[in-house]
Amino acid sequence: MDSLSQIVLGAACAAALAPADERRRALLVGAALGTLPDLDVLPLLAVSDPVKFVTWHRTLTHSLFVLPLLATLLWALGQRRWHCQGPDRWRWLAAFQLALFTHPLLDAHTVYGTQLFWPLATPPVMWSTVFIIDPLYTLPLLVAVVLAWRWRERVAAQRVLIVGLLLSSAYLGWGWVAKHRVESALRPMLARIGLDRSPLLTVPTPFNSLGWRVVVMQHDGYFEGFASALYPERPITLRFHAHDPAFAKRFERLDSVRRMHWFTQGFMAIEQRATSAVLTDLRMGMAPDYIFSFVVARDLAGRWTTVHPAERLPSPRLEPDALARVRASVLQAFDPLNVVVEEGKAEAARRRTGEPQAAERQDDSASRSK
Repeated sequence: MDSLSQIVLGAACAAALAPADERRRALLVGAALGTLPDLDVLPLLAVSDPVKFVTWHRTLTHSLFVLPLLATLLWALGQRRWHCQGPDRWRWLAAFQLALFTHPLLDAHTVYGTQLFWPLATPPVMWSTVFIIDPLYTLPLLVAVVLAWRWRERVAAQRVLIVGLLLSSAYLGWGWVAKHRVESALRPMLARIGLDRSPLLTVPTPFNSLGWRVVVMQHDGYFEGFASALYPERPITLRFHAHDPAFAKRFERLDSVRRMHWFTQGFMAIEQRATSAVLTDLRMGMAPDYIFSFVVARDLAGRWTTVHPAERLPSPRLEPDALARVRASVLQAFDPLNVVVEEGKAEAARRRTGEPQAAERQDDSASRSK
């Protein structure tokens, strides 16, 4: 998640558990602990390989094996400085543990990939139930932290912290429910067009958990569409993006490609762009604009030559057409009649006047695309 969310989560956790007369200190300590795991990006700045930078982030400092030990060490150092005795010292220990422990668990709810079990070579955890920035998650915690700082030792301060934590946790819970609703409705649709056994990824669209992006992998490309958590059984349009599997196979043994295949759990593509072979992470962004793309090889005088280290391409700008696609995918979650947002207002108008719906024809078109 974004840094602000992690800061206010850590602050709220620590302040809710620490002694009331130490609440402001707990807010500061919790905020520092909440952002501490993400400081792993600082040593990674010295890494020249962008694929390693991306895939090494959220490793050691996000490990559930490492953080309890780190929290205990920091707590012991804090006890020496503050000279806490009696039950208060154990409340501080719980505060340290929770402020650190919740950071990787929150990150695991995004699609980026968090290596909770590092140093084990298990694939990164990417529950993808919340977008990396979601104001509805952050706002209750932010309000609670601000009020707790103002009210200090008052009982109301602890109550508002607990309410903030409950509301934000409930929102995470809704993300799980929304994802389940979307995927449960999608699978029979996919089965009708022969895609029921294909790898499926569902990701919340930016800043909300009502509109969901759908990715269905194939050996020669992938389907992409958008679904609604409010109307999950409404048919969706899947657009096929073709790739050349023979071309991609040339580079599958490259370390950068193998690493990204593991990191993305297969939701990636290799395509030729002019004289470059480009590796793209399909999880973050939407076609054709993706956050992480890397040049892994170039055609030099008719021969493909590995680019080592890989070169990261600039992230796409939020151009008006890209923003329009995001807005359309989000609005689709609210309108049960606007089945195919991409086809524009005329299509929605035809539905309202009772003309044949394009969604009824989407199964056949998707089958032909396949």
